[in-house]
Amino acid sequence: MSAVSQVGTFTFRPLDPLRDAELLHRWVTHPKAAFWMMQDARLEDVERAYMEIAADEHQQALLGLQDGVPVFLMEYYDPRYRELVGLYEPLPGDVGMHFLTPATEAPVHGFTRAVITSVMARLFEDPAVARVVVEPDVSNTAVHALNEAVGFVPEREIQKPEKKALLSFCTREQFLTATAAAAVTA
Repeated sequence: MSAVSQVGTFTFRPLDPLRDAELLHRWVTHPKAAFWMMQDARLEDVERAYMEIAADEHQQALLGLQDGVPVFLMEYYDPRYRELVGLYEPLPGDVGMHFLTPATEAPVHGFTRAVITSVMARLFEDPAVARVVVEPDVSNTAVHALNEAVGFVPEREIQKPEKKALLSFCTREQFLTATAAAAVTA
């Protein structure tokens, strides 16, 4: 599956926890990835964490590729069973999402926005998905702005075991409206 963005076309493939561990380790331990909360992870920790995701029927990790090269990480999960259990009342069609764009020596303007737009488009390719839920750290203002740009609406702060998070939602309609508005202003 692919999604076209202003910075090119992204495709997705399932993450291979062993084959991709070194790449992921570089990404998640970089200071830019502080909100990923794996700064001190060893290679084995990364392998183990992603092997657990791969074995879990309620979550999945994908790599986003550009010209066949991994350029971002996408995770999605069923909030009835992972991440948000007991913190809000999931609706049918809810899916949780995380994404990570790694640090780069040569940033491309609009890249991260193109990534989140492609991630959302990928999720909404599934007709069963009605709404995407995210729970970024309350202090991650950069991702709050990106979330808003693709249609997310914050609901409230919640306390997760590892962080205080901003629970936000985006319906298919909100996403389509936000991306249509962005296309008009582009």
